[in-house]
Amino acid sequence: METTFDYLRQFGPALAERILETYPPLQSTKDQVAPALSTLLRKALPAQALAITGTAKYLRKAKAARIVAECGAGKTFMALGTIHVLSEGRPSSTLVMCPSHITHKWAREVLLTIPRARTFLIEDMRNGGDPSRPHGVREVKLSKGRTVYEGKRLALSEMRHMGRKDWKRRFPGPTFFITGKDKAKLGYFWEHVYLKAKSGPNLGGVVNPDSGVAILDSEMQKLTALDFSDKLKVSEALTAPSGGTTALNALWQADRERIQRMAPIEFIGRYMRGWFDFAIADELHQLAGDTAQGNGLGVLGRAAQRLIALTGTLMGGYADDLFNIFWRMEPRVMVGDGFAYGGQGRRDFQEQYGVLETIERVEEADNACSRATKKTVRVLRKPGASPLLFGKFLMTTTAFLSLEDISDNLPRYDESVISIDMDDALQQAYEQLEEDIRSAMKAHRGNKSLMSILLNTLLLYPDHPYDFKEVWARALDPQTKEYVKFLVTEPENLTRDALYAKERALIADVKEELRQGRRCQVYATYTGEKDVTLRLETVLRQDGIRVAVLRSSVPTDKRENWYERQLKAGVEVVICHPKLVETGLDLLAFPTLYFYETGYSLHTLRQASRRSWRIGQRFPVRVKFVTYSGTMQETCLRLMGKKMLVALMMEGKFSGEGLQALDTDEDLMSAMARELVEKAGVGESADAVWRELDQEREKIQPRPGAVEPEPEEEPAPILGLPATPTPQPVPTTFGIHLTEPAPPMKKRKKAALWPTAKEANAQLSLFD
Repeated sequence: METTFDYLRQFGPALAERILETYPPLQSTKDQVAPALSTLLRKALPAQALAITGTAKYLRKAKAARIVAECGAGKTFMALGTIHVLSEGRPSSTLVMCPSHITHKWAREVLLTIPRARTFLIEDMRNGGDPSRPHGVREVKLSKGRTVYEGKRLALSEMRHMGRKDWKRRFPGPTFFITGKDKAKLGYFWEHVYLKAKSGPNLGGVVNPDSGVAILDSEMQKLTALDFSDKLKVSEALTAPSGGTTALNALWQADRERIQRMAPIEFIGRYMRGWFDFAIADELHQLAGDTAQGNGLGVLGRAAQRLIALTGTLMGGYADDLFNIFWRMEPRVMVGDGFAYGGQGRRDFQEQYGVLETIERVEEADNACSRATKKTVRVLRKPGASPLLFGKFLMTTTAFLSLEDISDNLPRYDESVISIDMDDALQQAYEQLEEDIRSAMKAHRGNKSLMSILLNTLLLYPDHPYDFKEVWARALDPQTKEYVKFLVTEPENLTRDALYAKERALIADVKEELRQGRRCQVYATYTGEKDVTLRLETVLRQDGIRVAVLRSSVPTDKRENWYERQLKAGVEVVICHPKLVETGLDLLAFPTLYFYETGYSLHTLRQASRRSWRIGQRFPVRVKFVTYSGTMQETCLRLMGKKMLVALMMEGKFSGEGLQALDTDEDLMSAMARELVEKAGVGESADAVWRELDQEREKIQPRPGAVEPEPEEEPAPILGLPATPTPQPVPTTFGIHLTEPAPPMKKRKKAALWPTAKEANAQLSLFD
């Protein structure tokens, strides 16, 4: 045995028995589940019933709990089941905050799960607005499997005046109020408030409208109207005359000329403290930052007596990812451990439970009459988390579930890397670009803005090697102490009429998947001025493949219907940015997923890769990462695989690589820059790292074999389309032009559907 993990793997069963004897679980597999689960409108699977009962037991004495389950394991159902068990048939009110595009899905889940439940969507708090759109608090009901606005119309102010007791008297059953976290934060626009003096010593200057005295800055200089154009919200302390109290005086107010509204979550936090019995925060990982949406998590904790938080990806590789979450859900525990809220507390938390790297730089300097050394110290956070973090904060407060725990009949899940060699012309152009960028980064070490621009150029160029202009960057001039622009490189612009190696590989692989009756979802992250999704749509359609592109212009709450329309139209491949389908959507009809580009976000990658591997999927799911070998794309993918193992460790899936990854690089961007400059990590391919990740996953939870559903005796044309011919070698050049998909042929009466086509109760899974 050479590592700690080898020891744990050999003696794990004995250690597990000893731990269970010392710390018996709150709810074991031998204990009876809550009887109230039998009254739900849907039956809980055994692992779900176990998690629901254990969470309910914990919340009888605690304020908040978390459910961390893989995408598709039924987090929504388990949260609703927990509330149903805790309410014990009494009237209850629950506030749900989730992404805006799944508010209707949440309402549907509630109505299909909780008996006698009534659901309300909190749309906004505003005066006026488009009368054709819903406003205020609107009740929704089910009609032919869809949610429709029907029933009671309310306002949050009415609910506040009504009070908890009167509400439960009028609505003697379970009620759920659902708001999108994006809309919940939206309040009024604001404007500066000040007066211009028309006489006296401040003539022409600005004065405080409450006191009439000149407004001073921190250096006791009088401000002018021009100063307010460069400043955001300004305030000052005013002291009442004759030794009165000092109070903060705001120099801004709501803009009465624009939308008159208040943020619903702010109103609830101010005026409805403790009004709700329960609160649910969906997609917890998106609420971990110092943002308005993140602050909403703290409001939920104040507005409800019990809080349940749900996520499929708890952390992104760093210990302090969880700092704000713990502070908002268990503030007493954080205070008891001596952590203050804010930057210093976060650094202390990272130092105790994470990994910090101290870099000392010593330089010799000549003074006027002596020599001295100048030392600079930098402290950087690095990926990794101490196992103590899991034991102290997560093990007692969090229910962890994987899809393997939920169902023994889930299909096989595979991740693989397709590494492609570049064409000669592209390789020469890329190598020259990489050399120019490496030289610039060596000359300007530590320049974060330069690092971001140049690394994004290296990631994008192989997929879009044309329409590039000169690449400029800024650097601080040590003599003038000002930022100056300098030319980094001018990338060579290749022809857009060539079909490049990665595109040829994607087309060939997609055609093979389609031949097997498997629709494909393709992810690309560069969708701006140099739009890779448009390029992919063009080359795939040129080859006769029916393609659709999901754009951010499609409203979040309409994307589910958008996919349904594409399926009915016979679309075979959908292309989009992975963030557009990161949460809430079930892509059961697309069992093959391609990451043409990955981006930097581990949360997004993990969520998007599991969109089709969930309850209801009948076919093996294949996730394929397509990358150019020997490029920054491969480096990025390899580092993402390493960070993945650190995140899995904190979710109870301990692995040897996860424990060893405490010594990996400080962050993804810096790691990529270091490898570019120092050529570190050369020889280790992305394929090897993801293969190792796959092996670790199998050690923890062996996967079922790849059992394909039995084909029909006489295969018929798929969706009335002509049979797909055997792929022929693609020419290296072609004239690109848009080809509209042919109109769908008339359906034969007994034509076979795609194996992955939408079927009743399959495409829109009831689990999330």
